[in-house]
Amino acid sequence: MAENTYLIRGAAILGGAAEDLLISAGVIVERGTGAATHSAAAGATVIEAAGLVALPGMVDVHTHLREPGREDAETVETGTRAAALGGFTAVHAMANSNPVADTAGVVEQVHSLGRAAGWVDVRPVGAVTVGLAGEQLAELGAMADSRAQVRMFSDDGICVHDPVLMRRALEYVKAFDGVVAQHAQEPRLTAGAQMNEGAVSAVLGLAGWPAVAEESIIARDVLLAQHVDSRLHVCHVSTAGSVEIIRWAKARGINVTAEVTPHHLLLTDDLVRSYDPVYKVNPPLRTDADVQALRAGLADGTIDVVGTDHAPHPSEHKECEWAQAAMGMTGLETALSVVQATMIETGLMGWDDFARVTSIAPAVIGRVADQGRPLEAGEPANLILVDPAARWTVDPHKMATMGRNSPFKGKELPGAVVATFFRGHPTVLDGKLNAPYRYPAYQETTGAAGAVSGN
Repeated sequence: MAENTYLIRGAAILGGAAEDLLISAGVIVERGTGAATHSAAAGATVIEAAGLVALPGMVDVHTHLREPGREDAETVETGTRAAALGGFTAVHAMANSNPVADTAGVVEQVHSLGRAAGWVDVRPVGAVTVGLAGEQLAELGAMADSRAQVRMFSDDGICVHDPVLMRRALEYVKAFDGVVAQHAQEPRLTAGAQMNEGAVSAVLGLAGWPAVAEESIIARDVLLAQHVDSRLHVCHVSTAGSVEIIRWAKARGINVTAEVTPHHLLLTDDLVRSYDPVYKVNPPLRTDADVQALRAGLADGTIDVVGTDHAPHPSEHKECEWAQAAMGMTGLETALSVVQATMIETGLMGWDDFARVTSIAPAVIGRVADQGRPLEAGEPANLILVDPAARWTVDPHKMATMGRNSPFKGKELPGAVVATFFRGHPTVLDGKLNAPYRYPAYQETTGAAGAVSGN
């Protein structure tokens, strides 16, 4: 058997015609109906993929891995196992760990933990402000120059609400082609808020979270980004008004990108009538009109990417009364299925569009050079095989993530990841974890540009 050589036979590339993919030494060697006759295919491990769709590995711009400091909720190991099973080959780990990822030392620790795990590329997101406190800029340049090579910065979970500080951050990241990812939430408009402000909150008597709290920050920030000519990314867009503001900004040539979560593409605030804290999330679930606007915005390119906002919590932080419950939902292992249900099976998108919003565009935003690449000869073999005809019922207790707070518990969803190839290595086969990728030995050179982290 040819070591590290795999022949994927008869997969529908991006949902198109059935072709073969020959993978060897971490690279796609050949694509086409004749790949099986290539000399390198002799002795290759054959994967029969008739009826499966081949896609570039998914890239998540918004994942909470919790480590360091909150290993009771998730670890880099468990979170990246979940990511591989969900079809991801790269994730961006948000900065709200403990300690906060606001220094080169912490982002390098997260990067090294990702390499040691070996399930996906782990790209740390650096904090915008020290301790997420919103008072002074963190060591943005040091994190960018570190072995982690950070290019995305966010205080996610907390809005950078000071416009002067936000402007400075946008100006600073230009030096290394970075991007500021904003959690758009005006804190003075959401003090004590428990759910979306609207008809349901009025009936339930819960403090409302108005759409304008999100929209006003996005409007301010796109103008700041235009003023300083910098890159802005808007996290977890949730309202129809936000979609319109982003559409307006793009029409003016402002360099803004945006993401939507799978749960905001499917769920509405009507679910809060159950008072089940699994539906408590930030930003909150909105109305059906908002859901439809988000789907349309993703389909027409106003919203660039799907980001899971995977936010695992210990059970005791969710299995309590609504007012005391933590905000957040898991999402890595259900994202593909929810996007298939809401965007592909509704006819709004095809699998080529799916690849654009879950892999190609996220890799560009996060500046991950070897992810989101075409499935062509000579390209890195980061790819997945999906069975679009599969149907499965969500059981959080059977998932790899430590979080049990899935809003899709008990729901039947379409589509299943059959295989995940990370750097040419099958981390997932037959829908089950196979084995992690092991990075080759290397010799670290102190101060070398682009030096790779250890472990």
